[in-house]
Amino acid sequence: MADVVVVGGCNMDLVVQTPRLPSAGETVLGYGFFTAPGGKGSNQAVAAARLGAQVAFLGRLGADDFGVRLRKMLEAEGVDVQHLVMDTEQPTGVALITVEESGENTIVVASGANARLSQEDVEAAAETIRAARVVLLQLESPIPALLRAAEIAAAAGVRVVFSAGPAREVPEALLRATSVLVANRREVGQMAGLEVQDLAGVERAARRLIERGVGAVVATLGAKGALAIDRTGARSVLGFQVKAVDTVGAGDAFTAGLAVALADRLPFEEAVRMGNACGALAATRPGAQPSMPRRAEVALLLSGG
Repeated sequence: MADVVVVGGCNMDLVVQTPRLPSAGETVLGYGFFTAPGGKGSNQAVAAARLGAQVAFLGRLGADDFGVRLRKMLEAEGVDVQHLVMDTEQPTGVALITVEESGENTIVVASGANARLSQEDVEAAAETIRAARVVLLQLESPIPALLRAAEIAAAAGVRVVFSAGPAREVPEALLRATSVLVANRREVGQMAGLEVQDLAGVERAARRLIERGVGAVVATLGAKGALAIDRTGARSVLGFQVKAVDTVGAGDAFTAGLAVALADRLPFEEAVRMGNACGALAATRPGAQPSMPRRAEVALLLSGG
């Protein structure tokens, strides 16, 4: 039985390290290259498993070399992959990532098999979803599949954590089924249809989303932490000061930490603080999945060690 069910994307990341990000039309010589497992769903599944949760992953991979490697990697992390479909018609998704020395990055994703996750795939995993404590969604999968997963979860009283990036239009029914929406400040504004200039604007946008049915909103603020907004008010939850090496995957680590804390039934603000700690630790290491922290080091950071 899974504590956390992740419905989302699984990619192979192709990462180039450069002194700086190129401008449009410019070629910059890189000094490093590596491949690593990635995709927001896969990253969050691995992060949740490393934090001690029992995790099941629902998604699609291509029946190719990347897909075989990624499935084995997930299994090695202790993630249940019985609902991870191997697609014979589309390749495994890939992400082309450029990372500069400061840790800033650009990412281009080719979704491949991820784009074929269906409502039928979700129905096949319905009992696993109903038995979970938290279902974790991202916007790298087709909306109909995400909506069906959210509906099944909400009907069973399972919390739905919706990582709303990259932001795009979603049906009102998906917002109404969302217990906690996680997004950066710009994405919160985009989801609400408002232009956000400052934290007051973030709060206004979050309030609009809550009026539309979202249970709570967590706006991530990078190194500054997060703003947690629900019907009782808005609270700033401070981040942790670390030396950032690579911010790829930090947002996924944050979301996974929040989801695991909620599955453990921690209070909302404490869950956000755990997310901050996970995101901070992930930023201190290169790569997406390889950077996901383990529970012991998160506990040490939370305790001030």
